[in-house]
Amino acid sequence: MAARASAAVLALALSGLGCSGRGEGERPTAANGKTQPPPTNASPQRVRPPAVAGLFYPGEPRQLSKVLEGLLEHAPSHYIPRLRALICPHAGYPYSGATAAAAYATLAGRDVQTAIILAPSHYAAFSGACVSSTDAYSTPLGLALISDKAKTLGSTRPFVTDPKCYVERPAWWRQAPGPAPEPGRDTPETWEHSAEVQVPFLQKVAKGCRILPVIFGETDPEAVAQALAPIIDEKTIVVASSDLSHYHSYAAARELDSRCLSAILALDMAKMKDQEACGKSPILALLHLARLKGWKAQLLDARNSGDATGEKERVVGYAGVAFYSPGKDEFAASDRQFMLELARKTVASAVTTNLEPEVKNPPEKTTRKGACFVTLTKAGTLRGCIGNLIAQGPLYQAIIDNARGAALRDPRFPPVSPGEVNEVKIEVSVLSEPQPLPFKSPDDLLGKLKPFEDGVLLRIGGRTATFLPQVWAQLPDKVDFLDHLAQKAGCERGAWRGKETSVSIYHVECFEEDAEAAAKN
Repeated sequence: MAARASAAVLALALSGLGCSGRGEGERPTAANGKTQPPPTNASPQRVRPPAVAGLFYPGEPRQLSKVLEGLLEHAPSHYIPRLRALICPHAGYPYSGATAAAAYATLAGRDVQTAIILAPSHYAAFSGACVSSTDAYSTPLGLALISDKAKTLGSTRPFVTDPKCYVERPAWWRQAPGPAPEPGRDTPETWEHSAEVQVPFLQKVAKGCRILPVIFGETDPEAVAQALAPIIDEKTIVVASSDLSHYHSYAAARELDSRCLSAILALDMAKMKDQEACGKSPILALLHLARLKGWKAQLLDARNSGDATGEKERVVGYAGVAFYSPGKDEFAASDRQFMLELARKTVASAVTTNLEPEVKNPPEKTTRKGACFVTLTKAGTLRGCIGNLIAQGPLYQAIIDNARGAALRDPRFPPVSPGEVNEVKIEVSVLSEPQPLPFKSPDDLLGKLKPFEDGVLLRIGGRTATFLPQVWAQLPDKVDFLDHLAQKAGCERGAWRGKETSVSIYHVECFEEDAEAAAKN
């Protein structure tokens, strides 16, 4: 469900609809199992103070924390294994905060040690991509330490540190929370909000991660990607900061932003160059990275300021996009389409004629023994889910049996009615064979579980229960995940810590109707 900005947040947001801090309606007025980076004993010597705390987002720590928690709580859940990068907007939180939260919520429960923030420059003209020369960014939530990788990156072209630049201070600079530098001392990041507004979200969802802000001047996005690629590992997240179209009517903005997102999702850099986005260069650098790394893109949220304010004559567009490393898929697109169509035919016939659909010439891979789950959702809410963990017959027959079960026999829900058939969305998850996961202690178990990748089969004495990997999106904390799984097995929270506990893990190849249709188109 989309998050709405509260009246209190709207009063505190002193930026406007878009990203530049300029223009009508935009000028601000004041108002658990994760590996953490090694601790540092030295206090940061050079701290970049917040420029837009109390302007683009609340400046009081408790209020900022409350706003972030509210936005994240209402963010939709997305199951994205092997997450590598995000596109996030950077306007005032009341306008783009819900979209940013939809992106940042995907980081919950992941082991993120470094966040590279690629941000456009709105106030400084210079050559290159400016790497922060500070030791930390300060926000009302505390200090976010700069990654040690900044020093290496700053000496690699096209990156620079402390470049010569011309800075035109934003109209709101006198309302910034801290003192202004002496004339001539402004740097590309002194007033830049496009990187700063990302930091409180990171502090909330990826506690302890180090940041690496990069402000884009005149530079080659491909060269940026080539230089970044070697320092990106599985515990690094890349954030490209950008709003989309600016100051068009609501309808025109939706059309422009749709074309822009189509280019992004297709990793089409030629088309992206013609789109409207203030962070076009950071986005292009991310698309080059995605091509180099073999990443794919998935849309998380898209809207504009008119959705938050109701004012639709002159709006700014926002989007959240995730980039991920694809798994090793066993099934071709045609196999997936067959299975989804079979599941839909089964649901339709189960609630009308009560007959099984006839299967002619199923794909060869679906004739092998296989286990699966079929999940039904309606308006983003679970409507039924039935499956089997152990393969007992052909995969196509398991799809028929479980689609029928999800529609008629899930004890948590009434049977799907004929009128609902066209309202439900179908997801099929094909399971690997569960394998025992040896562990010596509860802490050892927590250390071995891989959120967003492992499906978990929990046995406590004679009781069993399982969660698909997709459940990590709702329960990203490992302890919370196992507590809920223990309860599903009919035991107390924490019962998984007992001596009679055993765990097996499995993996899934999952696909859903909307995503497959988008990929086909």
